[in-house]
Amino acid sequence: MTAALSTKACPTLTRPAGAPVYLDYQATTPCDPRVVETMLPWFTEKFGNPHSRNHRYGWEAEEAVEKAREQIAELIGADAKEIIFTSGATESNNLALKGVAHFYREKKNHIITVVTEHKCVLDTCRHLEQEGFKVTYLPVQANGLIDMSELEAAITDQTAIVSVMTVNNEIGVIQPVAEIGALCRKRGVFFHTDCAQAVGKVPLDVNAMNIDLMSISAHKLYGPKGIGALYVRRRPRVRLVPMINGGGQERGMRSGTLATPLCVGFGEACAIAKAEMASESERLMGLRNRLLGGLRQRLPEIYVNGDLDSRVPGNLNISFAFVEGEGLMMGVKDLAVSSGSACTSASLEPSYVLRALGLDAEMAHTSLRFGLGRFTTGEDIDFAIDHIVQAVEHLRSMSPLWDMHLEGIDIKSIEWAEH
Repeated sequence: MTAALSTKACPTLTRPAGAPVYLDYQATTPCDPRVVETMLPWFTEKFGNPHSRNHRYGWEAEEAVEKAREQIAELIGADAKEIIFTSGATESNNLALKGVAHFYREKKNHIITVVTEHKCVLDTCRHLEQEGFKVTYLPVQANGLIDMSELEAAITDQTAIVSVMTVNNEIGVIQPVAEIGALCRKRGVFFHTDCAQAVGKVPLDVNAMNIDLMSISAHKLYGPKGIGALYVRRRPRVRLVPMINGGGQERGMRSGTLATPLCVGFGEACAIAKAEMASESERLMGLRNRLLGGLRQRLPEIYVNGDLDSRVPGNLNISFAFVEGEGLMMGVKDLAVSSGSACTSASLEPSYVLRALGLDAEMAHTSLRFGLGRFTTGEDIDFAIDHIVQAVEHLRSMSPLWDMHLEGIDIKSIEWAEH
């Protein structure tokens, strides 16, 4: 059931005068104008409460919400009844992990996750540890992917749930979720995956991949902010303890009045993603190759972080050797890029994700995350290449370390005198 509006051609967005070129699509995406258009009537003319069963306003709102639920389900190969609306992926991750842990705590008290997960998964696990649960944090290889043999060895008869994100928000690598799902199903363990960065970007099928719980965020796929979903498998059934109690909406798992306009926008964003994913992926891969090729051609000593093959097309994370991190960010002020995830970039600490790959603090500090998306153009990429090359060359021209490197001195072998 693809919405009629999703058949419209993809619109373009005009950048405001003086605004930087936006290359931070992993932080958030602009709302697709087709999504906004679909949402607008539900703010004014069709303002009913979707849980009001006594009149037309409620009935049409409920119908719209259920249509959106089906559009989301279709994108991931699920049944509409398995989609639970939430406020976003952070709430979905909390509900999945805390909900399962608390429901099955009498039988199982062990959780497995990965050191490069999003902060909301890691922080949720830390809180569960304080309650007495045992958590195993798996390392990653230098390419950002987990070692399946390490996961298999970590599963015990006390393991309730394994949580591994499908696509990493900083380095864009795609974990082997189908293999993880098959292993978890074989061992009788629930498999949860944070798919905030994956839904609408890569093909997903909850049944083929044996996924039991999946977290989704609308604003990462050109939908509105403030809404997400948790897919909760019905067969074999996953049971949760709800975090929010009230009127029993969302099969009792998440009480509260649903925001019809947000649900409608979320559904439309999923319908558009389903229709356009293949062509969009091909276009983004071309733009990413153009960006990486242009930088490599003009700048030596740059390094891609994370596996380049098992990766979403719209992500590139590069470390620029022999430049200072804060100087680099200041030098590319006409680009909206990130030096880490949006949730933690206020910190001056180097990215914990890059450190987990084995990067030293200096290289982690000089990394930039480039997020390409639906409204990124070839002109944006060419502008970015010129801007970055200019900034890096300027910073290196002032760096004595760069001069020493050009003279063939191995900087890592130097023993610096202490003051």
